[in-house]
Amino acid sequence: MARGKIQIKRIENSTNRQVTYSKRRNGLFKKANELTVLCDAKVSIIMISSTGKLHEYISPATSTKQLLDLYQNTCGIDVWSSHYEKMQEHLKKLKEVNRSLRREIRQRMGESLTGLSFEDLRALVEDMESSLKIIRERKYKMISNQIDTHKKKLRNVEEVHRSLLHEFDGYGEDPQYGLVDNGGDYESVIRYTNGSAHGILALRLQPNHHNLHSGAGSDLTTFALLE
Repeated sequence: MARGKIQIKRIENSTNRQVTYSKRRNGLFKKANELTVLCDAKVSIIMISSTGKLHEYISPATSTKQLLDLYQNTCGIDVWSSHYEKMQEHLKKLKEVNRSLRREIRQRMGESLTGLSFEDLRALVEDMESSLKIIRERKYKMISNQIDTHKKKLRNVEEVHRSLLHEFDGYGEDPQYGLVDNGGDYESVIRYTNGSAHGILALRLQPNHHNLHSGAGSDLTTFALLE
């Protein structure tokens, strides 16, 4: 069955267009490789898809530069000179931008001010004051955020402290528990990470079986409820 002719025009569907590009690219590279092997020819194919991807075929043991040099020698033209001149012009502009930025940095540090006029100096002062204002606002914002964070932590600690007080108030006269405020010197009992903090210690009296037989009393166990 003969294949129907395909109308040569742009494929509107992007997926179909990409699939067709991939298939025909592979076929073209295959033919180029056959031409290289069968005819000992030097072939170079450079393709750029609609998505911007570069695909290239170069004959084995050959580079694109070598083929371009052969093209220049054969045609008697120089394809590098115009490109080199554009690169030199672009490099010159970049160097000028670099010198300008370095000069501006030195002026902001109080150097290289000799050639500046009064208007230039006034503009430099206004620019630095504006930059300093932005820096200060940023600093104050960071300080404010740190203060808010510490306030939230403090409120959480106070809520835990009130909750513990309320909880232990419910124990009443339970002889197994007691409350001790660490406002005094209890370093020998427990050490807090924040020495200036006040907290609560839970004391539980556990019967000591050995002492019960001997009549010596009970052991004292401490639990840190708030760190």
